[in-house]
Amino acid sequence: MSIYSIEIDKGKVIQVELVRKNVKNINLTIRPDLTIFVSAKPTLPMESIEEYIKSKSSWIVKRIGRFKATKSVNTISHEYVSGESYKFLGKQYRLDLELTASSERVMLTDGYIKLFVKNKNKKTTKSRLMDEWYRKQAKTIFEDSLDRIYTIIEPYINKKPTMDFKVMKKRWGSCLRSKNMILLNLELIKAPMYCIDYVVLHELVHFIHRNHDAKFYEMLTVLMPDWKQRKEILDEEIVLFI
Repeated sequence: MSIYSIEIDKGKVIQVELVRKNVKNINLTIRPDLTIFVSAKPTLPMESIEEYIKSKSSWIVKRIGRFKATKSVNTISHEYVSGESYKFLGKQYRLDLELTASSERVMLTDGYIKLFVKNKNKKTTKSRLMDEWYRKQAKTIFEDSLDRIYTIIEPYINKKPTMDFKVMKKRWGSCLRSKNMILLNLELIKAPMYCIDYVVLHELVHFIHRNHDAKFYEMLTVLMPDWKQRKEILDEEIVLFI
């Protein structure tokens, strides 16, 4: 990997991480930490790569602006009080905090996430209950996605992989070929179902094509023609500022 400084617009200089690999097209990605990553085939002149990046200058500036705006929202720590906003499966829900004399729990109902607690001032308990709820939902929903999406790719994979999840800082998912497992980011539970399905398929394709080469993307496109749109929605709406 090499790092280049490229002037894109009116003296604005950006740092670009460039990796040379066997890809069909130039691939440009702005990661949630605002690093700009580009992959291109080894034979493509640097001048062509710079020209391509400059042609995307307005998109780059716009996307970085969105990420920064989303970061300012997402970095606000939750106090777990009524009226706070939480995302689940691509939708925003308001928190409704209620006292209970029975079991403490979380419920999704009538456009609200209802958090029942015995002590409204105990933040650690409220945080734990919300985390446990998100994890419980993730286990069910991610496994359902794997069951459905596996049927698309089953002819190419001998054995259905298992699934696990955790919070990850840099990626939505990972293919653990040695364990026959796909690992998903817990934050995906905040994304629309069709975005979760995209990540699941992306990781499943890695069992056939290890690298992000032309064959990988060809197969991904055949199995899910609109994957680029799903990825764009995922990257714009659910930004990984963890």
